[in-house]
Amino acid sequence: MRKILLYPVITAFLVLCSCRPEPAIRIDMQQPAPIYPDYTDIAIPCNIAPLNFGVREHVSEVQVLLQGETTHLQASGKNKIQFSLKSWKKFMQQETGNRVAVHFSMQQGDSLLNYPPFYWQIMPDSIDSYLSYRLIEPGFEVWNHLQLEERNLENFETRLIADNSELDRSCMNCHIYGNNDGSLSLFHIRGKQGGTVLNRNGELRKLQLRNEEFPAGAVYGSIHPSGRYAAFSGNHIIPEFHAHQNKRLEVYDEYSYLLIAEFDENRLASIPALTDKSKQYTFPAFSADGTQLYFCMAPALELPENIDSLFYSIARINFDAATGMPQGEIEIIWQGSRETGSASHPGLSPDGKYLLFCVAGYGTFPIWHRETDLYLMHLADGEVELPAAVNSDRSDTYHSWSSNSRWFVFASKRDDGLYGKPYFAYIDSTGKTYKPFVLPQKDPEWYDLTLKSYNIPELAGSALPFDRRKLEKVYHQTQSETFK
Repeated sequence: MRKILLYPVITAFLVLCSCRPEPAIRIDMQQPAPIYPDYTDIAIPCNIAPLNFGVREHVSEVQVLLQGETTHLQASGKNKIQFSLKSWKKFMQQETGNRVAVHFSMQQGDSLLNYPPFYWQIMPDSIDSYLSYRLIEPGFEVWNHLQLEERNLENFETRLIADNSELDRSCMNCHIYGNNDGSLSLFHIRGKQGGTVLNRNGELRKLQLRNEEFPAGAVYGSIHPSGRYAAFSGNHIIPEFHAHQNKRLEVYDEYSYLLIAEFDENRLASIPALTDKSKQYTFPAFSADGTQLYFCMAPALELPENIDSLFYSIARINFDAATGMPQGEIEIIWQGSRETGSASHPGLSPDGKYLLFCVAGYGTFPIWHRETDLYLMHLADGEVELPAAVNSDRSDTYHSWSSNSRWFVFASKRDDGLYGKPYFAYIDSTGKTYKPFVLPQKDPEWYDLTLKSYNIPELAGSALPFDRRKLEKVYHQTQSETFK
């Protein structure tokens, strides 16, 4: 419904139009502003890059006024709003901790359409400055061109960590950090010259984390806070296409196990408490203090015929950093069969308060399950909630915490069901979660034009101390270190 205004828009907003011909009519729109990305009514970190946005309609001009408590910021453009980085940073510094009203209008022909304001709460809690992710076609087994990229979240600067066109077109997996620190990280490069590339303070090592005892090698991993160890699952992964309904692909483990890698003496070790071959073990994750190892486990069923009955639980066991091995009894903290769901990717907050994990209807590959949601466990009492403000009706999966435990990023297909994008959500001191927002881009049309999914987003407080050229040299010229 539209209502013709007989009075001017707020004075500050009219300043924006003062040098332009006045439209013949001003119309007050009742529906929300039709902007993309959806940046309406969100909490944002004080150090985030400009939230540029646009409209998918043919208009003469779009105009915006950010009205803070102490200052304001204006911008305009044709079909899109792109803020000056310098002006944006100044505005954010002045309005940190405040609620900002966003007044948006667009001119169509002789009409100026004014939309109800929406709001941004600028949180004083900053987010880690760097995000790494894998860029991949959103297909099934397509990895002809893969890239690992690092993005500075405070601006729009990106740089390639790795490009598989320089690495024999090898598959590359899962770049992960230890302690949200760019000086401690690893990822896998497959292929005949591949290995696990370990970065410790910029020194790159190429490791062969497989042997006769561990033929599947290292797949999903977590770095111990000490940097001396990492826990991995070894997974023999089987992808199969669905032959019915609207489902496309199912991925499951023919077998899986957990192992510990010790990086100083190049040792691989199985975990005595987790060698039951009637079980599947996967997705290890260390607690922030390194005293516990979390993981997912499920009964080993005949697959794929029983795939819809495969429910993974979340368990944990104590970890002794002196010996480099888990000790004591296994404790199941979320029972998949009881909840009639399957858990994956447990992620522990750095402050030790929360466990964030994915739950799908069944199985162990949530990215292909539309129903996948994020669940939040409060570790003090074991209470589990489904944060409605965060989840959507499409796949919401892999996640990573910021080092202050106030933000997390996750991969969501909420826009079109096909392309994954990084979304950021705020969690306050009481555990309340807020509506997420997508990674801002310099050109808000970027997501309409790119043909890549953002996969495995990981937050870090510092940049990686190596570049793609150094990595290329290590790949081609360095012999993989073997492990006992």
